[in-house]
Amino acid sequence: MTRSTRRALAPLAAGLLATPALVRADTYPSKPIRIVVPYAPGGTTDITARLLGEQLGKRLGQSVVIENKPGANSIIGAGSVASSPADGSSLVMVIGAHAANATLFAGRLPFDPVKDFAPVSHVVSAPLILAGSGKSPVTSVPELLEAAKKNPGGLNYGSSGVGAAAHLTMEDLQARTGTRMTHVPYRGTQPALQDLLAGNIAAMFDTYSTLKPQIDAGSIRALGISSRERAGFAPGIPTFAEAGIADFVSSTWCLLLAPAATPAAIVQRLSVESAAIVRDPGMAAKLQAMGFEVVGSDPEQAATFLNAEVERWGRVIRAANVVVE
Repeated sequence: MTRSTRRALAPLAAGLLATPALVRADTYPSKPIRIVVPYAPGGTTDITARLLGEQLGKRLGQSVVIENKPGANSIIGAGSVASSPADGSSLVMVIGAHAANATLFAGRLPFDPVKDFAPVSHVVSAPLILAGSGKSPVTSVPELLEAAKKNPGGLNYGSSGVGAAAHLTMEDLQARTGTRMTHVPYRGTQPALQDLLAGNIAAMFDTYSTLKPQIDAGSIRALGISSRERAGFAPGIPTFAEAGIADFVSSTWCLLLAPAATPAAIVQRLSVESAAIVRDPGMAAKLQAMGFEVVGSDPEQAATFLNAEVERWGRVIRAANVVVE
């Protein structure tokens, strides 16, 4: 973590020591709600938050504002909510990086990614697609793995950054298959995708919504999808099980969190409303067309899921010796 990042995070650590605001659940919500997205506008997290926020505002009878606070692998945005009053007025939509940060930045975070939040709902998941360059002769997962085994470290793969779900999923795949490729981290998905299109990297994991235009155009190839079964939104993409890699399931996801001391009744209200929104047939169809699997869990299920993801990515990070400076 850089010195400038530490300076930016210092106020968040101080804010966590403040006494949480008292709030009556039966008057909630009495003021506007903000959903912090710890990334720049336009990505899958931002899109999901805006779709949810628009409908949440209607159901709660209160305005819901989306606030983008990118930086430090989602730490700045998540930290701003962890240190906010626990009155249900500040929420954050996190993805897999939040779970990975517990290990990547162990002992250096201004908050605890689990203890300093109250999980509201696991909103959606998005299985990751392994894509290969259209300039490469590789057309399947077995062919990519064979090429990697023949030339250990000789093939490059890209990701949106160290610790991203796309990065850690590839590390997991290599560990399971005894292959070794060279990681090229980028500052976001789009630069990585551009190098995949140019043939400068051999492969990358990302979401269907991100990769779909290039897959449809034939510029890149969808080699496999990290779901247990073929996805309804992309039935032509084979699973890793079909490639002989059993139980290789990985996804990015959107999890709605509130500050830890938020009253249980408010957390429950937000959870019920969020689940109803994403499970609405019209909204569900829209999300599924974008490559999402609708979840809409309750707070207990969301907490169990977050703990499992922290443990899972922790194992991958330690096994691959992933380090963030």
